[in-house]
Amino acid sequence: MLVRRMEVITGDVGRRTWSPEEKARILAEAAVPGVVVSEVARRHGLRPQQVFGWRREARTASRSQEGMVFAPVVLDTTPSSATPMPKEPPAIEVQIGDAMVRVPAGMDGATVKAVLRAVRALR
Repeated sequence: MLVRRMEVITGDVGRRTWSPEEKARILAEAAVPGVVVSEVARRHGLRPQQVFGWRREARTASRSQEGMVFAPVVLDTTPSSATPMPKEPPAIEVQIGDAMVRVPAGMDGATVKAVLRAVRALR
């Protein structure tokens, strides 16, 4: 078995802590266009998931600092003269082979299912 790399851990064994400055530096390095996050993570002894998690935390923190902004909504209930109202309710058209099945609005699902099964059986 060939060992390519061996890491010797000295001192306290446990979770490493990263200062906010170190995290920011690593995130800035990973944000450069064309850079592979996995390679950046490996260089710093991290897993890519950790870098992606830090990135997600940074986005969440920046959103909470910005605050939410609401946009006004205006509803226009007057009918537009450019869009004529349909004379009959809309329907669904299903083509199965040479057969065209038109399902009017409001038709119950069981009936539609039975009709489509019958049309398929006739093919």
